[in-house]
Amino acid sequence: MRKSYSYFASLLLALFFSIAAIAQTVTITGNVKNSSNQDVVPAVSVTIKGTSSGTFTDDKGNFTLTTSQKPPFTLVFSSIGFESQEVVVNDGGQVVNISFSPSSSLGTEVVVSASRVPERILESPVSIERVSSAAIRIAPSATYYDIVGSLKGVDVVTSSLTFKTPTTRGFAGSGNTRFNQLVDGMDNQAPGLNFSVGAIIGVSELDVDNLELLPGASSALYGPGGMNGTLLMTSKNPFKYTGLSFQVKEGIMNTDSRYRDASSYHNWAVRWAENIKDKFAYKLNMEFIQAKDWLAADKRNYANRASGNGFIIPGTRETDPNYDGINVYGDETTADIRAVLQGVAAQAPFLAPYVSTLLGSPINVSRTGYNEEDIIDPNTLNFKLGGAFHYKLTEKVEAIVAGNWGTGNSVYTGSDRYSFRDFKMGQYKAELKHDNWYLRAYTTQENAGQSYNATVTTRLLNEAWKPTITFGPDGRPQPQQSDWLVQYTQAYLASKLAGADELGAHTRARSVADVGRPEPGSKQFKELFDKIRGISISDGGGLFIEKSDLYQVEGQYNLSPVTSSLADILVGANYKQYVLNSEGTLFTDSLRPIKIWEIGAYIQATRRFLDDRLKFTFSGRYDKNQNFEGKFTPRGTVVVTVAKNNNIRFSAQTAYRFPSTQQQWIDLAIGGGVQLIGGDESFQDYYGFKGNRPFSLSNPSQLHDFKTFKPESVTSYELGYKGLLGGGKLLIDMYGYYGQYTNFLARTLVGQTTGANTRYFSVPINIEEDVTTYGFGIGFDYRFYRSYTLSSNLSSDVLKDVPEGYISFFNSPKYRFNASVSNAGIGKDKRVGFMVSYKWQDAFHYEGDFANGDISAIHTLDAQVSYRLPKIKSVLKLGGNNILNQYYFNAVGNSFVGGLYYVSFGYNIF
Repeated sequence: MRKSYSYFASLLLALFFSIAAIAQTVTITGNVKNSSNQDVVPAVSVTIKGTSSGTFTDDKGNFTLTTSQKPPFTLVFSSIGFESQEVVVNDGGQVVNISFSPSSSLGTEVVVSASRVPERILESPVSIERVSSAAIRIAPSATYYDIVGSLKGVDVVTSSLTFKTPTTRGFAGSGNTRFNQLVDGMDNQAPGLNFSVGAIIGVSELDVDNLELLPGASSALYGPGGMNGTLLMTSKNPFKYTGLSFQVKEGIMNTDSRYRDASSYHNWAVRWAENIKDKFAYKLNMEFIQAKDWLAADKRNYANRASGNGFIIPGTRETDPNYDGINVYGDETTADIRAVLQGVAAQAPFLAPYVSTLLGSPINVSRTGYNEEDIIDPNTLNFKLGGAFHYKLTEKVEAIVAGNWGTGNSVYTGSDRYSFRDFKMGQYKAELKHDNWYLRAYTTQENAGQSYNATVTTRLLNEAWKPTITFGPDGRPQPQQSDWLVQYTQAYLASKLAGADELGAHTRARSVADVGRPEPGSKQFKELFDKIRGISISDGGGLFIEKSDLYQVEGQYNLSPVTSSLADILVGANYKQYVLNSEGTLFTDSLRPIKIWEIGAYIQATRRFLDDRLKFTFSGRYDKNQNFEGKFTPRGTVVVTVAKNNNIRFSAQTAYRFPSTQQQWIDLAIGGGVQLIGGDESFQDYYGFKGNRPFSLSNPSQLHDFKTFKPESVTSYELGYKGLLGGGKLLIDMYGYYGQYTNFLARTLVGQTTGANTRYFSVPINIEEDVTTYGFGIGFDYRFYRSYTLSSNLSSDVLKDVPEGYISFFNSPKYRFNASVSNAGIGKDKRVGFMVSYKWQDAFHYEGDFANGDISAIHTLDAQVSYRLPKIKSVLKLGGNNILNQYYFNAVGNSFVGGLYYVSFGYNIF
């Protein structure tokens, strides 16, 4: 009985304390509206001053905050683009309605990427650009990824509608291993294919919180690959951004039917997020894009492809028997008909005297090719699926499980033109996050699906239909009557004997040899092409298998709360492993996957002087790749506040990159018969280079000297200024930089002679001489009459001192210019918004594994006008990219990009 009384007393005591605890909490509710137009303001931070307790307004602008702190206390309301506001709460249960004032000053954003800790963008120690979700809403670009191309100092290479690669400070290409792209902290680069796929499996447009761009060297904090810049894409936290959002965007492209018939553009996205009592939150988002892609249609004649160092010459298929169109596939196969002519003369001695008159210079002829529209399905698809679960283990520790997955069809220009079909890639992470530290583990899973090399597949189609020349078991030519080259040569000789001129003889010869050629779109063509593209490259087809993975564990700790009296100190480390698995189609991994590990660690210390008018930061990072010696990269910066909101910055840093997985292990035959190989020493044994040294194509009398393959590094210096003038209405940002590369990674072409045959190789090397780069950028944003904003920037990048005979792939115009005018709220109720932007870049010479050639200057004009419907929380938008429909291409062999015009309806877009 006493025991029962004890239990009952304990229960009453527990109930008493529970009631007391409940009685001690207070709940504050309220709503936040924009003072200028009375629209609700979602995602506003509401915190109790002096504590970390807080919440966010929901999609209706409402908030509920429960706290055990007794009134009076002060609530702090803050959001980017608005003036911070404080309200004193005197009574529990008080309703707080806020009229939130938009900020009248530019440069109020807080950035993280420059120093890995939050700081005002004005105080960043290095150049940085930021794109907010608000900027994405008003931009005329059809996709948020395109906005990056209008930032200061940025180049974008457009392989196709959904495959775009941004870069800064030169070295633009479809896959740029000198430029990092991180999505919520995860490296977005495909581990085997070496290109970043942010446009394919990155964050969906509705889920983008912000983009931060670090132009220039950033290895000291972000590791290998940050030679020329880092782009960080951050998604929306479901604790902060809640509710249902969706966007339907419909458009039209190829409007003038110049390259293909006019076609529709579809972009649909939906996002759902819920915050459950500020303890658990989740989000789900999806985006779908479908369109008829732009067409690569560069018919310029390309010469010397077999050497890997080709160039453009005059001529067409009608005027040049050895024509090789840049975006014509299958015509890369070329042969000299003189050997067949000699065979004819041997079999018919009476023709020998005449034949001998034809045997002077080489008589090279190429196979008849097919256009890109004949061999690549134009139906571009892109489906993204993402989600995250957030749980607050304590008030300060948050657990996150998240993933992004994408699939689709696209087109890419690398060493050849590639068609991605059913390409899939997923990134999945688990993370523990605190204000002062995080621990993150993630993996990237890549699967190329049914992707194929369009160039190789088309060449093999020609050979499957009718071989150019038959080879015997000994590898020597054994011409047969059914060979394309034999038929061509016999018809050519007959025409010459009949009195035809040279061009007429070649025209007649081609028409004879091409009898029965599969017509594009025919059943014969489709069956043959599909069969070849379904056979792996290692087995003699065009299919490339790519199932490589990446695994990474990393962590960071901010020691500043303990060390602030000395300095603000930040430390971090990571472990990374690549698992390359192409089954011999891309790498030398036919027997087993290739594994490569890397480790790294960094430290950063920041100290302020003279009442925060002087800030010094030093960073140092050490990284080790299992195939290379470790590298230490330091960074030192200083920021001087010369006046309020006016800062001068200087940085000196070393950035580096280990050779990419492809630069180490690729083994791939590309167009023109060149073998693209890696720099690992095992290739020298595999191809017999030690016993039969190849010669340099730039100097055939000189044998190529294979030296130890090393990481590349650059020492970069930058001086910049960022400041607010005119009462906060004019933001100016400018920089100038100078860099010097050591062990610069490039490629050179070599030939290896075996008997009567010569094989050609593209070999990665380090250039011994220092290579210099320099440039500048200047931009301004001016907010004038009634919140109209005028923005403009001019930038330049130059590369010098590259020795002759090396391919640098710098690929950047000397000058580029962007300008825009916009206003997010026009009229009495400020419901109308608009933006018009202009982009120009200078002409330049492009170098690539696929082709080299000149790129003309590019001018584009984009525009949009929008109308808000606040009662249903929606936005109507009419816009267009390249609205003057001036077709352009920004890399040789890439798609010709024309105008894209769209109308969209967005609901609950933050």
